[in-house]
Amino acid sequence: MTKDGLLKSIAETGYNVGYGAKKNFATHDIVQKAPGGLGLVSLLVGLYALVWEPLNAKWIAATMVGFGIITLIITHYDHNKDAYASEGERLTALFYRLRDLYRDVQATAEGDDLSAYRISLDAIQNEFWRSNQSKQILFSDWYAHYKFFWQQQIGWLDEQLNFSFWRDRMPLSLTLVLALSAIGAIAVGAYHLA
Repeated sequence: MTKDGLLKSIAETGYNVGYGAKKNFATHDIVQKAPGGLGLVSLLVGLYALVWEPLNAKWIAATMVGFGIITLIITHYDHNKDAYASEGERLTALFYRLRDLYRDVQATAEGDDLSAYRISLDAIQNEFWRSNQSKQILFSDWYAHYKFFWQQQIGWLDEQLNFSFWRDRMPLSLTLVLALSAIGAIAVGAYHLA
C-alpha cells in the first residue's frame, strides 16, 4: 500500500471510529437528559395551564401525554446508559490513536517501509469491530453529526476525506425533513393565499 493510500485508509477508519464514539455519546446524552427536560416542560406547561386559559387546550394536553410516552420509550435505554458512555470513551481513545498514527505516517519519507503502520491500523480496526453497542436511540444520528462535525477537531480527517456541507455535515434524513417541511409550508401558504 502506498503512503497516500494508507493515509486515506487511516482517515476513513478515523471517521468511522470517531462518528461511532459520538453516536454512543449522543445516545447516552439523550437517555440522560431528555426525560428530565421533557418532564420539566410538562410540569411548567401544567403549572401555567392553571393560570392561563389557552394552555388548557386539548392539543396541548395531548402533547404533554406524548412527552410522557416518549419518556417511557427513552427509559428502555436507561439500563445501558453507562455502557454507551464507556463505549464512547473506548472509541474516542481509538480515534486519538488513529490521529497519532496518521501523523506518524505523514512524517515518513517516500519509499519508507509502511508495514508496521499497516499492522497498527489493522489492530485498531480489529479493536473497533469489537464494538457491542449497536442499538442506538432515535435521533442519535442527528445529534452525533452535530457532536462529530461541529464539536470535534477533525481537520486531519478533512485533509483526506474533503467533507462537504450537504453530503457529509448534514444528516440526509434531517435534510429531507427540512426540505419536506419547507415544501409543506409553501403549499399551506399558497393554499391560504388562493
